[in-house]
Amino acid sequence: MDQEPPSETLQLLQAWHGGDAGALGDLIARDFEWVRNHVASRLGPKLRARGDLDDYVQDAMLEAMHYTPRFLVADKAQFRALLARITENVLRDHVEKLGARKRDPRREKPYLGDTLLALDPPARSVARPSQVAAKNEEEVWLELGIEMLDADERRIVRAREYEGRSFVDIAKDLGMNEDAVRKRFNRALPKLARKVTELRAGRVERALGEAP
Repeated sequence: MDQEPPSETLQLLQAWHGGDAGALGDLIARDFEWVRNHVASRLGPKLRARGDLDDYVQDAMLEAMHYTPRFLVADKAQFRALLARITENVLRDHVEKLGARKRDPRREKPYLGDTLLALDPPARSVARPSQVAAKNEEEVWLELGIEMLDADERRIVRAREYEGRSFVDIAKDLGMNEDAVRKRFNRALPKLARKVTELRAGRVERALGEAP
């Protein structure tokens, strides 16, 4: 039985990860309107008030792809859903910087190297990284899983794990009490583990919380 040819989405992702910058432009151009409409429907007044929305969303989409773990999906719907979620996270991070020192948590993540994540099980037979360090791969899966968390959970986990900040310091920045931040962190960890499990299995919609 002949193997089904890879989808346009998978081909473009493979080409971009292989060094073809034009492939990223094609992905952004193809899905810009869908992502823009999805994100715009969820933005608060702070984000909607910041300059030209089209330029802002396009820049955020590009940043999302450059600063997010490299992934492969064979399905356009899954790609759009992932890109929309991560783009929304980028926009919120820009407006609601964590801490009085205006840190950008996205810039303080560990180096993720060249690990390539295949989120769709059939895609694994099409393209897998030739050499992957197990420890680094686990860090990359965790980082992608963090993108699936709620906004406060993402901020708390990144501040605690990547910046090594105290719960007292994080609570001050978020306008919460220390005990509440500690509880949110402790609840976020098993949730993060579940998100990673869903992503590893290719169940993107479940990881995004958009499927039962």
